[in-house]
Formats: sequence, C-alpha cells, structure tokens
Amino acid sequence: MSNFWISCLSQFEQELPPQQFNTWIRPLRLEGEDDITNGLRLIAPNGFILKWVKERYLSRIEELACSYFSVPVAVSLLLGERSAPTPSAPAAATSPTAAKEKPEKIQSNFAFSNERPLEKTRSLYEKTRLIPGFTFENLIVGKANDLARAASMQVAINPGGSAYNPMFIYGGAGLGKTHLIHAIGNHILEHNPDKVVRYVHAEDYYSDVVRAYQTKSFDTFKRYYRSLDVLLLDDVQFFNGKNRTQEEFFYVFNALIESKKQIVISCDTYPKDISGLEDRLITRFDWGLTVQIEPPEIEMRVAILKKKAEAEKIVLDAEVAFYIAKHLRSNVRELEGALKKVLAYASFHGKAIDLDLAKISLKDLIGAVNRQITVEGIQKTVADYFKLKVADLFSKKRTRQIVRPRQIAMWLAKNLTSQSYPSIGEAFGGRDHTTVLHAVRAIETLRSKDNELNHDVHVLLQVLKG
Repeated sequence: MSNFWISCLSQFEQELPPQQFNTWIRPLRLEGEDDITNGLRLIAPNGFILKWVKERYLSRIEELACSYFSVPVAVSLLLGERSAPTPSAPAAATSPTAAKEKPEKIQSNFAFSNERPLEKTRSLYEKTRLIPGFTFENLIVGKANDLARAASMQVAINPGGSAYNPMFIYGGAGLGKTHLIHAIGNHILEHNPDKVVRYVHAEDYYSDVVRAYQTKSFDTFKRYYRSLDVLLLDDVQFFNGKNRTQEEFFYVFNALIESKKQIVISCDTYPKDISGLEDRLITRFDWGLTVQIEPPEIEMRVAILKKKAEAEKIVLDAEVAFYIAKHLRSNVRELEGALKKVLAYASFHGKAIDLDLAKISLKDLIGAVNRQITVEGIQKTVADYFKLKVADLFSKKRTRQIVRPRQIAMWLAKNLTSQSYPSIGEAFGGRDHTTVLHAVRAIETLRSKDNELNHDVHVLLQVLKG
C-alpha cells in the first residue's frame, strides 16, 4: 500500500466514525502514485460505494493529495477495474471460457464462490459485504419497527423457512431497512459460519448483470448467485426499467426459493407500488412475508439519540434529546446528522451540551426542516397525536376514531403544503380528489363548532410549524 494512501487512511480514521470509515473508505484501493502527473485512481468495489465516496469524500481526498504531494492532484474514481488479479478476485472462480475474456472485471463483484481455500485469503467483508456494526443488539426497537424486527429474527434463526421466504421489508429512506437486513446476515453467520451469505445493493446486482453481458460470463454469474445460502438484496426499486436485470433476478429468485435458500429484499415502497417492475416479480415478492418499517415515534427517536450519544461516549441530557426528537421526525439519518452537528459545535466551542447550545447549533437545520413540511410528515404527526398507525390513515376503515384524524390530516396537507387535491388523495391510499375536498370543507366547518377539534387542529399546526 502506498505511503500517501496510508496517510490518507489515517486521516480519515481520525475524522470519521469507525462504522463510516470501515464502510466507505477502507474498501477503496489506490493506483497511480508512481506517476501522479496522470492523476491518482481510486478503485471502488461496487457502484454503491463509488457513488457515495464521489458525493461525500472525493473532494477531501483531493485536498489531502494536494497537501501530501505539494501540487494539485486529480483523483478519479473507477469501478472494480484491476490492473492484475488479486486474492479478492480469484481466477479459479470462473470458467475457462470466461477466464479468456478479462475475468478480473466480472470477478470484482460477484465471483465470490463457495470455494473454501480461496475464501480464506479474503476478509469477511469482502466475502459477504456485511457491515459488522449492524446487529440486532444495537437496533433500537419501537412500535415503528417491532414487527419487522421480530420477523427478521425468525428469518435469522431459521433461514430458508417457508413461512418467511422471501421476506420483503419496505419503508421510507433512513428508517433502518439496511441495518435490519445486515443484522439478519450477521446473525446467520455468527450461528452458521458455513452459510454463504451475501449482501447486494440493487445497483451492484445491475452492474454484475451488465458486466456478465459484456464479458459473456453469464454462466459464472448464475453459478455464483445460485450458490448462495442467503441473498440480501437492498433497494430493489432500482430495478425500475432494467428489463434484463429483472429477467436474470427472476431466474435467480426461482432457483434459490426452490432450493430452500433464504431471500430478503428491501424497498422504499410496497411491492405492488414499485413502478417499472415486472408483474411476475411482484407476485413472487408476495409469496412470503411483507413487513413495513414506519417513521419512528418520538419515544423511539429519543432512545435512538441516546444510543448514538452513548456510542460516542457522550451523556446526552434528556431535555436535549427531546428537543432534537421533537423537531426532526422523518428518519434516523436525520437524527444522526443533527446529533453530530450538536457534538461538533460543542467540541469546537469547548462548551457543555445543553438545551441552549442545541438550539443554536441546530437553528438552521430545524428552520429548513420546518419550512419543508410534507404530506408524509403530516400523516406521521397526526397518527402520533391520535395514537394511531400511519397505515390507519390509508385504510378503508370508516370508524369515527379514524375518519376524523384522516380528515384533519387532509386539511393540514392542503393548508401546509403546495400539493393539489388529487395528489393528496393519492397520498392517502389512492382516494379521489372529491374525498379530500369534502374533508377540507368538513374540518373548516367543524372548527367553528367543535372546540375540542379546533384545539386539536391548533396544537397540530404548532407542532408542524415548529
């Protein structure tokens, strides 16, 4: 490993939390230090890491390179191109025909076969792409994810069991889907080390299909994926419009299910609502168990903040945690970002973390969030306020306990967002725009007659506006 890259890794290890460093920076490989006039080349093992590093860390790497070499240095990111075979891409994993057609390219992502002697030369991460820090033990559990966690535990205990195979986990961004499927894989490997487990992001699967097509190595591709005992596929919505990828996954899916191998799939929406996905795949996703992860309730958000602070060896005051949780409601990533900003502000100014410091450090962030009120946020807030599930607002139930909160949520959506009546209706389970219009008019009339309802609406307005 080059001297510059060793220095760069050391710097990032100081700047980033261990989980982020191990996930995004450590898997990178540097080429080109012998002749920096042509720039440096960073090799990413998959498209997901490449995209993430390019967006968040590339400029910092170029800064470090400029400082180290005392001249501006261009740094380019490449996907899986290797100048020579390495232990992480064993030639033995391909057929003789494939080996003649630049097997190093095809092997960079999916040629991790079941050949035990070769596997010993690679790290566990290279073999599985599992993040060790994502476990059931450090997952905060609440009403929003208790069913998903319970089902995931059953899958981890009995992978391939017919009742939960496949398992489909869906929910918005940043709610913990990826954490959960990594936890499944880590638990399976801990108790069944001989199992062949692989985490694959949908974009990486697509890249594997393209690479197999280019190098005419579909036999290798199929042999690898069908050899898995557990396939963890993240963000399947990225298959949208990729017909050849869908076709290949259809065959892999059937082969694994027939062999009683476990498949876990995550997505940002319900299977039937995925656009651009073939019906034959959607119907197969419904064969097993489908579970939803909802945005965390306020108690869960407070617990998450305290857990994250504990991991940083910081005691977070309950008042501060509640303040952050109250204003940032959408997902866990948003909470983590807010907490890091508070910690950084306190460290930089040498001050104790209290409510005043939190308000100052998060002033801009909370202001921006409050200005970006969404229909989804309104639904979550109303559901929390009336002690309902968000799914109740989408349902066809017409009991008074559900109808009135649903109408209030529609009224708030119309008054606090720029959404039209049809788009609001669509967000509430595909309802007609006339239903939304009726709800808005009903709440406007009732506010002048029903003091209790008017009070509820007033409180919700204050909460949503911050």
